[in-house]
Amino acid sequence: MVDPDAEYVRKAAEGDTLAASALVRRHLPRMVGFARRMLNDATEAEDVAQEVFLRAWREAPNWRPGAAKFETWMHRVALNLCYDRLRRRRETPDADAGLAVADPAPLPSDAWLAQQRAARVQAALAQLPDRQRAAITLVHFQDCSNIAAADMLEVSVEALESLLARGRRTLKAALADVAQDLMGGADGPSS
Repeated sequence: MVDPDAEYVRKAAEGDTLAASALVRRHLPRMVGFARRMLNDATEAEDVAQEVFLRAWREAPNWRPGAAKFETWMHRVALNLCYDRLRRRRETPDADAGLAVADPAPLPSDAWLAQQRAARVQAALAQLPDRQRAAITLVHFQDCSNIAAADMLEVSVEALESLLARGRRTLKAALADVAQDLMGGADGPSS
């Protein structure tokens, strides 16, 4: 298994800022997207991504190519950081939890509906247990293979598939009332 990032990591460890920048350009959107889906908070997601890269630069001199892909290691660090933040949220109740403020800007109806659908999916995803949410996010939103996702979660492929199955069932039940709308009305009008 050849790690496409190995040479960039080696150069970054030697202080090559161009190699470090290339790694950031290559992985930042995926790290932010992953953390955002895990945390349902854009600001926290950016903080997590920043911490992932800070740790990457600190650890770059110790990186051993072949042990694990660099991207796998980054996802594992991001996942642990997200778990830490989720744990802290449970320990510290938020006084504003559940308070939603409507955006005063007018939206076209199609954009509004798409935004509502995305919010429903994200809310259902946020209700999943952390490990199920991580599995669904890695496989369906980060386009990781089951093998890579299992590696990142430090579970067997069978355990990952179990997490995915339970998460999908929970999401299906939580979104049953909007399933046809989310599917774009693929089944046609109901009679």
